[in-house]
Amino acid sequence: MSGPILATGPETEGLLRILLLQDFNTRIVVAGAMLLGAVGGLVGTFLMFRRRALIGDVLGHAMLPGVAGAFLLLQVLGFERNLPGLLTGGAVAATLAGLMVLGLRKITRLGDDAVMAIVLSGFFGFGVVLLSIVQTTGGGGQAGLEDFVFGKTASMVTADVVVIAIGGLGVAIVGSILFKDLGLLCFDESFSASIGRPSGLLDLVLLTMAVLTALIGLQAVGLVLVVAVMVIPPAAARFITDDLRKTVLWSSGIGATGCWIGVTLSAVAPGLPAGAMIVLSMAGLFVVTLVLGGRRGLVPGWLLARRVRRRVGRDHLLRSMLEHRELTGESEVAVETILGFRVWSAGEVSASLRAGRRVGEVVEVEPGRWRLSERGELEAIALVRNHRLWEYYLLRHADIAASHVDRAADRIEHVLDPVLVRSLEVEVGAAIGARAPESPHPLGDVASVEEPEPGG
Repeated sequence: MSGPILATGPETEGLLRILLLQDFNTRIVVAGAMLLGAVGGLVGTFLMFRRRALIGDVLGHAMLPGVAGAFLLLQVLGFERNLPGLLTGGAVAATLAGLMVLGLRKITRLGDDAVMAIVLSGFFGFGVVLLSIVQTTGGGGQAGLEDFVFGKTASMVTADVVVIAIGGLGVAIVGSILFKDLGLLCFDESFSASIGRPSGLLDLVLLTMAVLTALIGLQAVGLVLVVAVMVIPPAAARFITDDLRKTVLWSSGIGATGCWIGVTLSAVAPGLPAGAMIVLSMAGLFVVTLVLGGRRGLVPGWLLARRVRRRVGRDHLLRSMLEHRELTGESEVAVETILGFRVWSAGEVSASLRAGRRVGEVVEVEPGRWRLSERGELEAIALVRNHRLWEYYLLRHADIAASHVDRAADRIEHVLDPVLVRSLEVEVGAAIGARAPESPHPLGDVASVEEPEPGG
């Protein structure tokens, strides 16, 4: 298709019909795909936290010999190829593959990744052999088997959606009933077993849920891409939240949204395969959460680290200015002198001074000369006090030399809470109040032992 989609009237009308779900076939395909995405996100969350995210890939590839074997068996028995028979064969093969993964994991010292790779490659290789035999048998009944490999999302009918809905509802009900048990199994298997939870049975339940999800996804995205439905949504949700319940909801929502976007793009450009577009859409959503996710996204993480660096740099500036006044008796200090307090650059000092001035902690007396404001002095006294309390604690209990204790205290003074400060006061015998203890090392040696800290 050349030119923008909205360039002409018919194209605009066609796009609106797709977006508004005016066609019955579009509604069927979108409903089936979104249901699959939501179920895949639910099951995939537990698989991811169980560290078996690739089990979906194992099950999907293991279905190939099951489908091909079921086709050959039906042919030998004189029956026509039928979908229930082929899906049953795929389900049996996937279940056997899953049980082999669980069994090999228990009786061998191999890791989950090695076990899953062995089972996946073995079943898929056997499936390729059976598929080649099917192709040499001749006859028209073999037509359409490739749909199980790459999926046929755009050709889904009402019966397919009903199967996905029933299977997805069953998975959702089981997941809801066993939510706490499955969550405990995923995060602490030993504790789960110690309080009487049947870990082996729960693993089988989770495997059954994964097999059923892979089975209903076989018609939509195919055995090659079904793993994406159970891996990408939960991985994307992890950048948004740390809460298990919210992760499940976000994962299901991302899975459903990715399926809707993929189906819509495939409908707009009919030459694009729907299954592949669904996977690409989910991958696009993953990139969005990777960059913008509120919990672990790159941009929020960078902004948080930037704020922390600025706060730490400002804390170091206030403490250094107060210690300079203790050492020299001068309340005003030049920028050149500040540069000598620590191993930091002129840009970092300038950024810290600007940040301190914005919040009213430092005052520029004249160009190039600064002093602490009343607010800044109170903040600096608290910082110096906490720093020295921690220094005394390290000297008494950690056997750190006085010439190196300042660097060790530098890394913890910014996160000392009031309860810990009170404990330090009791431990080192400092008086309760605003006065800071005396420095346990010469203040003039500070700059020579401290590591550089960015100020902004």
